Amino acid sequence: MTNAGRTFLIIGASRGIGRAVCEHLLGQGHCVIGVSRSQARCDEWVRADVSTPEGIRTVIDHVGSRRLDGLLFLGGVWEMNAFTGHYSFEASSDAETRLVIAVNLIAPIELSRGLSKNLAASLNPRCIFIGSLSGLDNLASAEVANTASKFGLRGAVQALRLALRGHRIGFSVVNPGNVATDEVLSDIAAGRFPEQQPIPLGDLFRTIDWLLDLSPDTEVGEVSLMQKLRM
Repeated sequence: MTNAGRTFLIIGASRGIGRAVCEHLLGQGHCVIGVSRSQARCDEWVRADVSTPEGIRTVIDHVGSRRLDGLLFLGGVWEMNAFTGHYSFEASSDAETRLVIAVNLIAPIELSRGLSKNLAASLNPRCIFIGSLSGLDNLASAEVANTASKFGLRGAVQALRLALRGHRIGFSVVNPGNVATDEVLSDIAAGRFPEQQPIPLGDLFRTIDWLLDLSPDTEVGEVSLMQKLRM
């Protein structure tokens, strides 16, 4: 199965992991439709806020009846001061909780349903979602809304696999530690994150390429990428 010339929809294409993967797939010659609130470099850019029903509808309407070979939900949000010593659950608002759940959990579910027929038109359709190590058993972090959304995403993917089994879509969640995006490297350099060696972007690219290149007879439910412990 060749991994060239496909059409992918990437959510969160303007920054972080989404931007990096977008550029990686463009470099392989794929057609990439990018979704974000700010301008993204891709073949087609859809300006949409997927925290809202209107934003999700904008994405679905833009794709129309076209075939999609993959939906890559690589964006996400989290609470203010998340993953730093300044995070406070008590100080986090109800509105913040609802936003995190809407983007990280509701949007993947609704986009999977809304684009299922587009994906079913592909010979080897794939949905890949970015989870988190904090969504794994016994690895929860204190960021309640983000952790809850990532636990929920894992359950949603297991259910989507059953609910949409007639469409032959492969569903996978990638749970990474800190990946060496520009944003993470900046946080480490500024002292917002502790000194560490983040996961190289190349390792994430190879993981996604592998998932996209599996035969139509195989799917991988979850992949976890952890940073090696160092002395």
